[in-house]
Amino acid sequence: MNDSRDFLDFLAASPSAPHAAAEVERRLGFTALDPAQPWDLGPGGYVLRRGGAVIAWWIPEEAENPGFRIIGAHTDSPGFVLKPQPERRGAGWPQAGVEVYGGPLPSSWFDRELCLAGEVVLADGSRRLVRTEPMLRIPRLAIHLDRDAEINRQTHVQPILTSEEATAMEAVAQTAGVAPEDIFGHWLVLADAQPGRVSGDLLAAGRLDNLTSVYAGLRALQAAVASGEAGDQVWVLAAFDHEEVGSASTRGAAGPLLGEVLDRIAGSLGVPARPMYARSTMVSADAAHAVHPNYPEKHDSEHHPLLGHGPVTKINANQRYASTAATTAMWRRCCQAAGVPSQVFAGNNAVPCGSTIGPIAATRLGIETVDVGVSLLSMHSAREVCAAQDVVWFQEALEAYLIDS
Repeated sequence: MNDSRDFLDFLAASPSAPHAAAEVERRLGFTALDPAQPWDLGPGGYVLRRGGAVIAWWIPEEAENPGFRIIGAHTDSPGFVLKPQPERRGAGWPQAGVEVYGGPLPSSWFDRELCLAGEVVLADGSRRLVRTEPMLRIPRLAIHLDRDAEINRQTHVQPILTSEEATAMEAVAQTAGVAPEDIFGHWLVLADAQPGRVSGDLLAAGRLDNLTSVYAGLRALQAAVASGEAGDQVWVLAAFDHEEVGSASTRGAAGPLLGEVLDRIAGSLGVPARPMYARSTMVSADAAHAVHPNYPEKHDSEHHPLLGHGPVTKINANQRYASTAATTAMWRRCCQAAGVPSQVFAGNNAVPCGSTIGPIAATRLGIETVDVGVSLLSMHSAREVCAAQDVVWFQEALEAYLIDS
């Protein structure tokens, strides 16, 4: 299989977090479970999807002294979310009102063909995934009219509709095959309609933060299951939503979702949950900052992650990342077992770094965790860049983590 082509197909199928979660579920083909019903779990694969979050797991035939091997990631990306009452006009233009979600680079979204993608909830409570045709655009103001070009996050990022034939919600309803009045709720994001592309060694696309990790985790789980090398560990892929806004939601890493699933798995195995946690580890998989050739001073001089040099271990003394000496060593062993090169990131003391689901989930669950990811340029841009080979290497290292750690 052409890994880059398959990854581009995954990205194309995942214009929003709910789409990404649904694509993970579809590709795995595991037994879907209802959290409101009792679970009778035997050996095999299971999946639970809630909006933009999805948790999948594989229970081995023999589980005498099990622990969890968890790959954690997130499905959401920074950008713009359609407001509850989106219809507006500006200087005669039909527009769609949006709210900034997380920390996007707003200027990177200007002058692009954009669609709406996400989930609608109908009057009867049913849900549908939708994606419109490209129908929106955030036009940039000509430099002649504003030499400073400062961006107001309220007034300067509202997209115009490229046609007056339908409002934003009318277009969404038409795509969903319902009347606009049948839509009682929605979570819809702006998505760049330009497909991802491989050019030489590089892959450019939207939502690489953090669908590089979701995809690599998905492929690693599939490969581990296909290998037939399941020991007595329960393999888990947990792709959360809302990481870009702090993870504090029912579908985020700070919520109860993963802990409840792990507890129910332990209960089905007849094993006390907390001792099982103590035998567990987690890889928090999230994108890393590659050193920028025009801004090398933003990195520490001895920690320069590069595209095409393997996954990056992220370490921070102030616990912005969850990596410890022990889990860092564990990850190095995984990379060596897979024959994969690896890199290390530690921040410049004068430049604040981001964080991940790692510290949040590790603190909540008490499970030892390492933070790793594929290095990117243009992180949080509408179109980010990675090395295609790094995604393959990341998948292989994660597979080794599930099987060999």
